Amino acid sequence: MEFELTINGESVKVDAPPDMPLLWVLRDLAGLTGSKYGCGMAQCGACTVHLAGQPVRSCVLPVSGVVGQPITTIEGAAATGKVANAVQQAWVDLAVAQCGYCQSGQIMSAIALLQSKPKPSDADIDAAMSGVLCRCATYHRIRAAIHTAAESLS
Repeated sequence: MEFELTINGESVKVDAPPDMPLLWVLRDLAGLTGSKYGCGMAQCGACTVHLAGQPVRSCVLPVSGVVGQPITTIEGAAATGKVANAVQQAWVDLAVAQCGYCQSGQIMSAIALLQSKPKPSDADIDAAMSGVLCRCATYHRIRAAIHTAAESLS
């Protein structure tokens, strides 16, 4: 079945089964490999993208359920504005990534948090980021980077 999606501001046509997870559409059909497969059960957050501005787990969303809603992946995040740029810069400045596997999910979740809550507390950060697991346990650097990004935006 052919679907027309808006991915990172561009119209993209894909031929996929209606129940194909968005993650595989993005990675295999659209060639956007920044979102990662981690668990396939929406529990690790490595596959996080924005759907209409909200962070979602793309590994469990059927492509048929996202038609008509803008999708932003890590590849298109920088184009969304200064919050995304501040988060990405803070990630670099504080050397947040270790293995890097979870980082696209971490960054996409952090962007969504700062867009909705520009000055988050530690508790806000912990709540917003709790669904994105980091096997390297860089949680203290992730929290610090979110605070740094928030400060740079004020």
